[in-house]
Amino acid sequence: MIQGSLLVVDDDRQLLESIADWLRQQGFNVDTSEGYSDALEKLRQKSYEMLLVDVRLQDGNGFDLLEQARRNYPDSHVVLMTGYGDADAAVEALRAGATDYLTKPLIDDELLMTIERTFNQRQVIEENNQLRKELDKRTSLGNVVGQDPRMLRVFEMVESVADTKATVLLTGESGTGKSMIARAIHRQSDRSGKPFVEVACGALPESLLESELFGHVAGAFTGANTDKIGKFMQANGGTIFLDEIGTASPAMQVKLLRVLQELQFEQVGGSETFKVDVRVILATNEDLTEAVEEGRFRQDLYYRVNVINIELPALRQRRSDIPLLAQTFLSELREDTNRSVEGFSDEALALLESYPWPGNIRELQNVVERAVLLGKNQMIEPADLPRDIAGGTSISISQVGSKTLKEALEEPERQIILDVLEANNWNRNATADSLGVNRTTLYKKMKKLGLEGRHTLN
Repeated sequence: MIQGSLLVVDDDRQLLESIADWLRQQGFNVDTSEGYSDALEKLRQKSYEMLLVDVRLQDGNGFDLLEQARRNYPDSHVVLMTGYGDADAAVEALRAGATDYLTKPLIDDELLMTIERTFNQRQVIEENNQLRKELDKRTSLGNVVGQDPRMLRVFEMVESVADTKATVLLTGESGTGKSMIARAIHRQSDRSGKPFVEVACGALPESLLESELFGHVAGAFTGANTDKIGKFMQANGGTIFLDEIGTASPAMQVKLLRVLQELQFEQVGGSETFKVDVRVILATNEDLTEAVEEGRFRQDLYYRVNVINIELPALRQRRSDIPLLAQTFLSELREDTNRSVEGFSDEALALLESYPWPGNIRELQNVVERAVLLGKNQMIEPADLPRDIAGGTSISISQVGSKTLKEALEEPERQIILDVLEANNWNRNATADSLGVNRTTLYKKMKKLGLEGRHTLN
């Protein structure tokens, strides 16, 4: 038997108590109300999974109560009942949002079936909502992909902090995807339906940056002909992402400290204080600890922004993700450019994996785009890659010597597998998952590359 909370509304007291007593015998938690006003008051005080409402009430109408429930208590399903039912009234009730429409005198089995069907429908809706949340959670990292243990830890932190209000500081080299991680945090948070506003602090001089962040009033400076709403106000209710925060001047750092502590500010040239509700995420590729020691960054501001620090690894530190990232970029470009490029040759992938990637993910994306646009074949070959990758990698002619290309390319593959094994404490299953291969394939590669006996494997 499905159990749940019901509110029965009918101005016929005897019938009301009769229905309520029978429903309680069936195991339901039942409250009663003799009129429209009393039912509204009970709805304000308690949530009900289902309302069983008579259409004709002394102080109102069941359709009015249905409308109130739909508007203010959408989780409560409403079943209307009447002693004067007809087909047109039933259609009207269903169109108005009623779950069902019953005619008095109520038949026990019919009423029970209606309640069970309503509760089952509610359960399906809740399960679908939960599944949708889980799906959103899994896909909300958008284009941020990775199987390397370092990135998996980043993903875990994103999920852990997304629904908090804590300030997040993203650190890492330029091009590692800090903006994408900031967006992922926003999408996974309860602010996802509100604005996400990004500001590149290093791209603007101090005078313009202050106006960009806080806005200005007309006449505040030459050229300020009208009032301007700043980025903090635009992000109200949502998230503001301040990139390159390490470039902020000392005067701007003072203003940022205040808005981070109090979420209050004044527009440039204005005296009115504005208060906002925003989640603040900041990013830098500088070492802020060193900047504090050198006096370039305020210590109190550093402590304020460094509540939660997520450090993004450089691409050379997560080489096992290079094939996955390259294929992801290739798939996106294939759709945008209508090119028929299918993938990368083994030699091209090995070259990509052995390159140090000083520009990180952004550089890899540009290289893949160049290869797709300039390549003539269905597979991207070494000749389609820039010279510094295809001809200036650590695999030189002297290293190749009398080896075949396949043999020469085994060394970077060996190093990649070794790096991931060490990152996973030599756990073979975890390593295979990180590399995107099955355990048998990993074992064969380890044996071939001389890694089989290096460590006791799990």
